[in-house]
Amino acid sequence: VVPRIAGNTERAKIGACVTQIAAFKNALNRFEVDNGYYPKGQNGLVDLMQQPRDAQNWHGPYLDSDAIPKDQWGNEFVYTCPGKHNPTSFDIVSAGPDGQMDTDDDIGNWTKK
Repeated sequence: VVPRIAGNTERAKIGACVTQIAAFKNALNRFEVDNGYYPKGQNGLVDLMQQPRDAQNWHGPYLDSDAIPKDQWGNEFVYTCPGKHNPTSFDIVSAGPDGQMDTDDDIGNWTKK
């Protein structure tokens, strides 16, 4: 029984992570509509919560939380713009259950889980 429950728990965490990435995508797209560009660099998620100096039409905060959420395993999401997988927009990725980037269990806005 324990392995089955553990498997269900991990699937639920993966599903919640995919949902969080979708929420980031929505917030980033709203930022882009307002400002004409996606936040640049690796700290771009901060721009969803705090107005950057060059964002004259910023109408945030764009997330409903008080802080940038971590993934379901307690790790930071990694945001890059332009993205390696999405060169005309951005990549956002969780290291997934193993907590290690660039492994098979990574969950990004270009992967299907």
